[in-house]
Amino acid sequence: MSSILDKIVQHKRIEIAEAKQLVSLESLRDQIPDAAPPRDFVGSLRTNLPQVGLIAEVKKASPSKGVIREDFDPVSIATEYASAGADCISVLTDRHFFQGHLDFLRQIRAAVNVPLLRKDFILDEYQVFEARVAGADAVLLIAECLTPDRLKQLHDQISQLNMTALVELYDAANLDSVMACNPTLVGVNNRNLNTFEVDLEHSIHIRKQIPADITFVSESGIFSHADVELLQANQVDAMLVGESLMRSDDIPRAINKLRTGRP
Repeated sequence: MSSILDKIVQHKRIEIAEAKQLVSLESLRDQIPDAAPPRDFVGSLRTNLPQVGLIAEVKKASPSKGVIREDFDPVSIATEYASAGADCISVLTDRHFFQGHLDFLRQIRAAVNVPLLRKDFILDEYQVFEARVAGADAVLLIAECLTPDRLKQLHDQISQLNMTALVELYDAANLDSVMACNPTLVGVNNRNLNTFEVDLEHSIHIRKQIPADITFVSESGIFSHADVELLQANQVDAMLVGESLMRSDDIPRAINKLRTGRP
């Protein structure tokens, strides 16, 4: 595990313990019947294949880049994403390192109809129930943060709650544990969390090792239509894009340019 991931995971365990003191797991379970049915995250991504599906990310900051967008209004940004045709929306809910919040997910769920991903460092089933109650349709699991057994347990818990697990990896050494989950949605992070260097070829390389019927997402470092064309030519089904959209003064125009190459 990289040093930054190690720090994030250590802090996340403290956050989870504090959250459990405020709201019990039993209380979250009791709220499930009142939560809206999850939307079809994978189906939405595959609607316009072979066009690469877009997961547009609501993200204020990151450990490597600091604050990405000063005028940060998560609901306004998500509404623009939805109106501009994003297939799904990723919502950063980590507070300490990414300046996100679970409330952002709740607020966005009330404002848009597209499927939502809770993007966080999920270590405990408590966070899965939090996501379900807050209105998530999908939950990110990062193989580098979890033992193979824990990854499988959390994947199964997400499925039991009728949500979708986006199982992410960076290191190809984790591919066996990812595939042992029998996933429907796999993502590869193109950013090396040790060096923060980004290489789109990384996800293209791993794509070749994953069955074609598994929906595949390339994450990080996607900035141009040329990047999108490269992914499409290599059977990548979807892309997760945050920074380039979050830095734009005109989000609908940025999405159109990313997808079509036209200003």
